[in-house]
Amino acid sequence: MSLRPTVSADVPTSTATVARAAFPQGNAYLHLRDRLGTIFSDAQFAPLFAPCGQPAECPWRLALVSLLQFAENLSDRRAADAVRSRIDWKYLLGLELTDPGFDASVLSEFRGRVVAGGLEEQLLDTLLVLCREHKLLGARGRQRTDSTHVLGA
Repeated sequence: MSLRPTVSADVPTSTATVARAAFPQGNAYLHLRDRLGTIFSDAQFAPLFAPCGQPAECPWRLALVSLLQFAENLSDRRAADAVRSRIDWKYLLGLELTDPGFDASVLSEFRGRVVAGGLEEQLLDTLLVLCREHKLLGARGRQRTDSTHVLGA
């Protein structure tokens, strides 16, 4: 697979209009896109792809889908279905409402490439730096936990 870098474009007008109508008070994913943008860029993933061959799916979008998949505890198939069907996901990913999405197997292949290329920590760092810049992460402090269940195990 080869990488054909895409420019992280604005959300399509039709997608933005429908998303704003569906979520007049906003939505966590709409706020995320509005505040942080696309988070990742295709350039971060360039080392994972060959210079020629069949074009790969957009890696910055797959990275975001992987985050959403983890946040919502979705299987690859359900995450791929969400890309096809959910307006808030299309908004976050900057997709047209008519975008057909991708096959579920693309997600596991992408994660395999990320792990094989050793980029998993870089992706986390990118997200953390961006969250710190936008003051979405607080300073370290003391935490209290109930360790009863840990000690019982």
